Amino acid sequence: MLKSKTFVKKTRSGGVMKIVREHYLRDDIWCGSEACTECKQESTVLQTDACMESSLCSYPHYLIPDTNVVLHQIDVLEDAVIRNVIILQTVLQEVRHRSAPVYKRLKDIIHEKEKHFYTFTNEHHRETFIEREPGESANDRNDRAIRVAAKWYSQHLKTSESDTDGLKVVLLTNDQGNKQKAEESGLLYLFTCILVEEYIKSLTANPELVDRLALSNDDKNEITSSKVLFPEHLPLSRIQAGIKSGSFVQGTFRASRDNYLEATVFIQGEGEDGTEILIQGLQNLNRAVHQDVVAVQLLPRNQWVAPSSVVLQDEGAAKDDNVEEEEEEKAVNITARKATGKVVGIIKRNWRPFCGMLNVSQIKESTRHLFTPADRRIPRIRIETRQASTLAGQRIMVSIDGWPKDSRYPNGHFVRSLGGAGEKDTEQEVLLLEHDVPHQAFSQAVLNFLPKMPWAITPEDMVRREDLRHLTVCSVDPPGCTDIDDALHCRELENGNLEVGVHIADVSHFIRPGNALDKEAANRGTTVYLCGKRIDMVPELLSSNLCSLRSNVERLAFSCIWEMNHEAEILKTRFTKSVINSKVALTLSSLEVRFHMDSETHDPIDLQTKELMETNSMVEEFMLLANISVAQKIYDEFQECALLRKHPAPPPSNYDILLKAAKSKDVAIYTDTAKALADSLDVAKVDGFPYFNTLLRILATRCMMQAVYFCSGMDNDFHHYGLASPIYTHFTSPIRRYADIIVHRLLAVAIGADSTYPDLMDKHKQSALCNNLNYRHKMAQYAQRASVAFHTQLFFKSRGILNEEGFVLFVRKNAIIVLIPKFGLEGTVFFDSKDKVAPSIVFDEEGPTLTIQQHTFRIFDKVKVTISLDASNIQHQKIRMALTDPVIPGVSVPVPDAEPQAKKPKLDR
Repeated sequence: MLKSKTFVKKTRSGGVMKIVREHYLRDDIWCGSEACTECKQESTVLQTDACMESSLCSYPHYLIPDTNVVLHQIDVLEDAVIRNVIILQTVLQEVRHRSAPVYKRLKDIIHEKEKHFYTFTNEHHRETFIEREPGESANDRNDRAIRVAAKWYSQHLKTSESDTDGLKVVLLTNDQGNKQKAEESGLLYLFTCILVEEYIKSLTANPELVDRLALSNDDKNEITSSKVLFPEHLPLSRIQAGIKSGSFVQGTFRASRDNYLEATVFIQGEGEDGTEILIQGLQNLNRAVHQDVVAVQLLPRNQWVAPSSVVLQDEGAAKDDNVEEEEEEKAVNITARKATGKVVGIIKRNWRPFCGMLNVSQIKESTRHLFTPADRRIPRIRIETRQASTLAGQRIMVSIDGWPKDSRYPNGHFVRSLGGAGEKDTEQEVLLLEHDVPHQAFSQAVLNFLPKMPWAITPEDMVRREDLRHLTVCSVDPPGCTDIDDALHCRELENGNLEVGVHIADVSHFIRPGNALDKEAANRGTTVYLCGKRIDMVPELLSSNLCSLRSNVERLAFSCIWEMNHEAEILKTRFTKSVINSKVALTLSSLEVRFHMDSETHDPIDLQTKELMETNSMVEEFMLLANISVAQKIYDEFQECALLRKHPAPPPSNYDILLKAAKSKDVAIYTDTAKALADSLDVAKVDGFPYFNTLLRILATRCMMQAVYFCSGMDNDFHHYGLASPIYTHFTSPIRRYADIIVHRLLAVAIGADSTYPDLMDKHKQSALCNNLNYRHKMAQYAQRASVAFHTQLFFKSRGILNEEGFVLFVRKNAIIVLIPKFGLEGTVFFDSKDKVAPSIVFDEEGPTLTIQQHTFRIFDKVKVTISLDASNIQHQKIRMALTDPVIPGVSVPVPDAEPQAKKPKLDR
């Protein structure tokens, strides 16, 4: 049966286009139930014995959730207890349109066979499709379609079952109006319609499921106070009008890690440029949560303030709903003030399940408790749970349901437990979840696209590929490396010139565009390296075997080969797909913090830094040259869709701290160009202070911007500041970076070694891909730092108190940041200026200097500290640094944070 709808659409040029949309209806769409005798289905999903121990539904039944139930109660639907669920096409389409994260989670559930979730295409079934009635909203039409489908299922199952007390259908909703319409239409004699909260509470054998319920509006009203604490959020219509008129601006809310009373809102500009608006005070923050898209109104200039230099954590009592928090004084230098505003509305919430720990209420038998997220940028969340005694001391996950204007904290619900706090497996799971690192096992759908073993190079593989197995090729890698993706060769030619080749694993040969393996690699974006663990971007068969350029085995490669003279001047460049046979793997170490692990407990037993070898630098130089050569080639061929990498030049103000630090030692640093900076750093030395140059380079690194991927057709600025190159890309690590796979595909098309495909030539899709790659790369860096920090804590846990020498790296209003060279450890020593017995503390921002009593701290000052682990807060254990030299009597030194830092940034290769 064919139904069609005709309408006209106005084109951009002012013309009129007639559009006809056809909608096919069928009779042969299966119900998916194994109890059905009507449908001629080859396989079924829904079980006959669909029993749940419910006090409301004592009979076997299938669940049909409406759209809002799926959107707001996905945590409940994911529980193993909930099975035999019918997901209507109407619901699936609405969820896909309204929430991509929930849609993905729902699709994952549907693919779990043991959950028995069945997708019924009611919009194409002759008896369940309905037209939208005149005057009916799209939402009301969809609600009616869900009720019609529930009615059909109930009648359909009855014709298949002679026993009227057999299988029934239960429609789950959280909308009283939807339930009332089902009652008014007389449908409840055919199926049962129950509010989802009532149904979950009726599951007597699984009372813990109640904790996973997202709060309804009625529940939210019950646990808030009558006092209005925050301004009302403006409706979206007023926000849109305000943005259009220029009275509001839209941006991304970025909460501060150090001060819960402060945040910035990033306003996207052209390219990577943008501006930031400062937000201070709880009322101005107005219930925005980190990463929300918000509308901001600028305050008058006389109300602008400077960013806070005080560390302030929210340690208020659980019972406190008073928004009048103590804030630091705003008496600041006028020149230090920044554009300041207030949040007037929320455009888009970007909430996710948060990891953290439960603060059990001191009120006896209370079910309401505060949850403290691991991420200090996220506010504490009030939840209801009857498992508080069980969850105490565990890492758990909690989702936010809402944040009423009369509540100091947002309301949420328990999702699941991750394990005991402090346990290595638990903490690793937390850091992966908190940094959004995809780390699930590769699905069977992905693994199906791997080559079958045993694998060997075939004649078909040699088509358009050069045989370089006769060359003496070697690789250079750190100890324990199994994902070897680069190798080199060098030989003298008959004309006296040199031939130098960089050979990169041909991963794109095994990962073909658009299949499940390719999509998974694109989503992961990068391999993530943690202490003692690697989260691969591609399955191990590729990363550590077939694509790894191991010695004495034949491997497919993509080669960049130069002919150059003995002055290293490039005479010719060519690219080819190839076959190589690496003759050896040369193992070298690089300058970075490394842990030695106990073979039995896997605890860190030693921590040390490694020395950088000249050979590492040689390899890096050739990899950089390969990346530059490939970048130019793919841009010459595909000017609109080349995937490139750029490094923006820092704004001059970024160098302020570097220039002040150098000036304090009478050293001149020039920042006009990247070369000028590099040259001045090379000669920056202070007699009797050998570590000065290293400290200066650490500060210089902090001044830099983040390097990013971009599509050439969407940007005009290609320059890579850090490498002083006009064009650059990533070609040399396709095993661990998806960007390199795309670059390989572009290069293969450019030299005629492979065919193209539509997405590769679509600059908009390439740009969207770059955004994901930039995000994944940034999160991988953060996860790696968190892993090092955790293992550093384990290392110091059994060491007691250590006395070490360090250098002041930064000076703050109430603290100094100290670097310990021996461990590559950076930590903060705070001075409590609010302590009545403490002497006066004077901060000079121009220096910058911090004067306490008669002692003045400056950047690069040598100090001595004690280092120990403070485990008083099990969730936020810290490396504690306490000043021992110089000795300043009467100073209160609160517990600081400390984290290890890499000794030298790696080149962007």
